[in-house]
Amino acid sequence: MASITLDRVSKVYPNGFEAVKGLDLEIADGELMVVVGPSGCGKTTVLRMVAGIEQLTSGHVLIGDEIVDDVPSRDRDVAMVFQNYALYPQMNVADNIGFGLRMRKFSKQDVASRVKDAAQALGLTEVLDRRPGQLSGGQRQRVAMGRAIVREPSIFLMDEPLSNLDAKLRVQMRAEVARVQRKIGVATIYVTHDQTEAMTLGHRVAVMRGGLLQQCDAPQALYDRPANLFVAGFIGSPAMNLFEGAVAGDFATVMLGSQSIPITSAVRAARPGLQRYADRPVVVGIRPEDLPAVNGSEPAAVLKGDVELVEALGAEQLVHFRTDARMVRSEVVDTADGAAGTELSSDANVARIDPRHSVSSGERISFSLATERIEFFDPDTGLAIWG
Repeated sequence: MASITLDRVSKVYPNGFEAVKGLDLEIADGELMVVVGPSGCGKTTVLRMVAGIEQLTSGHVLIGDEIVDDVPSRDRDVAMVFQNYALYPQMNVADNIGFGLRMRKFSKQDVASRVKDAAQALGLTEVLDRRPGQLSGGQRQRVAMGRAIVREPSIFLMDEPLSNLDAKLRVQMRAEVARVQRKIGVATIYVTHDQTEAMTLGHRVAVMRGGLLQQCDAPQALYDRPANLFVAGFIGSPAMNLFEGAVAGDFATVMLGSQSIPITSAVRAARPGLQRYADRPVVVGIRPEDLPAVNGSEPAAVLKGDVELVEALGAEQLVHFRTDARMVRSEVVDTADGAAGTELSSDANVARIDPRHSVSSGERISFSLATERIEFFDPDTGLAIWG
């Protein structure tokens, strides 16, 4: 068993494209680290450099305490699962799982024993005699995982292994991947563009954009305290609502269009850096679930809007609404929205409310604001405003 360390790792291709820029990342022994980001952000390149498939331009990759920059891929004791399962169609499940062991001259007894253990762990015992063409997509994915874990590697690498599955099967397989990773207990890097996979699977999540690490933290910490506008827009579905706002000179309110939102003493204490923004613009972020519809008398902090569309989803309602506060649209936010699969018009906001609250298109609606849950960002740097 071993940890994985990336020490100022960079990758520049011959055409000058810099895919990864000075990445520092450490994955502890037994940890499942998810690397997430939009297409082209460098996440798969990171995986390939750890595997030894891509050469580093600068920096170092360590497996355990050993620098492996010049160690061939076959000698790194790394197992990979790819988006393409790459199973041999002429072989049955048992032969596919044990193929790598046979190539390494393991005895028939060892191969049979390891294949049996892997099949039991993955629920494949009943299909060992079948060929890949006779299996479901989920079963084929488990065979690919079995082929990797049967080697008992020091580290485990997964490159978007669930992207070819339908939505329902992806949910089932996420739980399967997490269970198997806990069972084998080795450092694992899991690459995906799906932020839901990242949030549900990772012990920690590393968010990348344009070859740069944006933030690395526990999933809930990323959600509750995004470091910048990109992470705020990328993590969460529907995405965080981002408004152009202005902090009042007395530091007691923030204006969203014509609406005044109080800045409580608790918010001021938690975010002393806001004092520097008196009479200055800020970006205000509000999660859809932090906008419950008002029932009865209005609380101290309220945001009002005009309902455009209501999506009834059974367990919740998504209310698309407009205010006179301008939404933030920038290259950073648009990249996050596109990567997360979110499509928003320039004046559409989203609230997640109780499904039993009666609301329809064209209504004026009031949302209660938990001001301690509001996020603030610098409009120039995109960085979160805290201390």
